[in-house]
Amino acid sequence: MTDSPLFDAPGPRARRRMLWANIIGTVVVVGIGFLVLRAFAAKGQLDGALWNPFIGSRSWENFLLPGLRDTLKAAGIAIVTSSLFGALFGIGRLSSSAAVRAVSGAIVEFFRAVPVLLMMIFFYLGIAQLHVVEPADLPLVAVVLGLTFYNGSVFAELIRSGVHSLPRGQREAALAVGLRPTQSLRLIEVPQALIAMLPAIASQLVVILKDTALGAIITYPELLDAARRLGSSQGNILQSLVIAAVVFIIINYALTRLAGRLAKRVGGRTAGKPRVEVPGLAVGPGAVPPGVK
Repeated sequence: MTDSPLFDAPGPRARRRMLWANIIGTVVVVGIGFLVLRAFAAKGQLDGALWNPFIGSRSWENFLLPGLRDTLKAAGIAIVTSSLFGALFGIGRLSSSAAVRAVSGAIVEFFRAVPVLLMMIFFYLGIAQLHVVEPADLPLVAVVLGLTFYNGSVFAELIRSGVHSLPRGQREAALAVGLRPTQSLRLIEVPQALIAMLPAIASQLVVILKDTALGAIITYPELLDAARRLGSSQGNILQSLVIAAVVFIIINYALTRLAGRLAKRVGGRTAGKPRVEVPGLAVGPGAVPPGVK
């Protein structure tokens, strides 16, 4: 029996077809990978000499580690600012005031519709005309602002959809014990929505980290740009990009696992343990059997 009420459990024939489809798909992917590796080997791209620079410390100290530092710096700042932006306008979209909802909705929908790269370029050129930021810091500021407005809008939508997915009884119970609607939203509904939406939030954190690579267009020296410059200087650009991709995969996987562990931990703390009391019968943790004092 499936966990989802929307789909029927596949029968033996459907499971057999799915198994064969998976086997054929795996064989095709492995075959394509073998052909690609064979083509690279024929052109000498798998020679050990092209990978040797990554064994020493020079490539890492001068290119990859500084690029990784700048990537994590931009992503870390953008995660904090996006969370604040998303919380502010997510709650704004849930406000009881029609004016606040309209303004918050217009801002969120606008920034969700504008491409991240376009915002980065706009802020890079616009702030440069205002002369309010040092030229050396301008690429970082433009990257962070672009990531903040786009991903903050996504966070706002996650909060709104998470709150709307909660049972109506949550707000009704809060109002019944004397809380105001704003207090119910801030103290009860939004925290539960954040816990429910943690997997989607983790996916968006990965998007923030990957989108820092767009900063290379406005001269921000992030990891991908550092790998490209390293490969161009040593004639092994394919190998440099592969190393950068592996670093991105490791960090993104760690973010996903961390969010999953956090969701389980927080969910375990917030989920109450059932206790059922029936006259003459004790059921549940902490219950005392009849006749025992």
